[in-house]
Amino acid sequence: MTNVSLANDLEVRMPTVDVLGSTMHFEDQGGGAPHVFLHGNPASSHLWRKVLPLVGGRRLAPDLIGMGRSGKPDIAYGYDDHARYLDAWFDAVGLDEVVLVGIDWGGSLAFDWAARNPGRVRGVAFMETILKPMSRAEFPEAAWDRFQALKDAAFDADLALGFLEQALAHTVLTGLSAADADVYREPFLAPESRRPLLEWPRAMPLDGRPAEVVARVEEYDEWLMKSTDVPKLLLTFDTSPTLMVREVLTKWCVDTVASLEHVHCGPAGHLAPEDQPEAIAAAINDWSGRYWGNGGPDRA
Repeated sequence: MTNVSLANDLEVRMPTVDVLGSTMHFEDQGGGAPHVFLHGNPASSHLWRKVLPLVGGRRLAPDLIGMGRSGKPDIAYGYDDHARYLDAWFDAVGLDEVVLVGIDWGGSLAFDWAARNPGRVRGVAFMETILKPMSRAEFPEAAWDRFQALKDAAFDADLALGFLEQALAHTVLTGLSAADADVYREPFLAPESRRPLLEWPRAMPLDGRPAEVVARVEEYDEWLMKSTDVPKLLLTFDTSPTLMVREVLTKWCVDTVASLEHVHCGPAGHLAPEDQPEAIAAAINDWSGRYWGNGGPDRA
């Protein structure tokens, strides 16, 4: 079923599509070349609310399965589950020749989808994401012990809630309003709904674990290195101790990723669209507009 609503002067389509026995919700704005914005953990399409109105082309931002306003099926919420549901969403919406924009696990899923569907991808913009299997030297020191401990932790609803609250408190440099923090909390109020919050950090590819995620990351790294025909845009930030992509990983991207442009967007925390929506949108517009003529926002 598709629902349509209006937000201020700008039409914002908010469809829900059936996928694999559940549903996925997404924001859908504008027209032209489709730009798909993928969030990570513990966020939702709400993360892109200040970016989408400023970017040209058609902008679509799904809530990953089990997150935001998407359905919450009884699944394990491993990496493969998210990839399967995202595959089904792309097919249900009928998207081809897409520009992918991803952050955190959304960036990883964008790389994974692009590597498996190279004929359907125009370009990839990414920030604060999982670029390669990581060692301790490449991972934020302040978060290492917490992520390693989560690797072997059994599912615990209170532990998942604690992870959410730490993220909301520390990954936005300028701070979240109470209302926005509540939007991020709302999908996880029921204890049984919190499994994605814990399964995502458990999937982080650290020191070779978990092997199945490391293998997927290595596969899309091969694509990142060889896909010279696909433009790519790396957005980086500074100042916050929660940032994942620092000097070491930035250098790795510049040295390794084919057809890459790099734009620094200033101070931000890990949930960078909360801190730097204008800079992010401007960088995407400039890059996308040069390739596909979609620079600048659509206005109703």
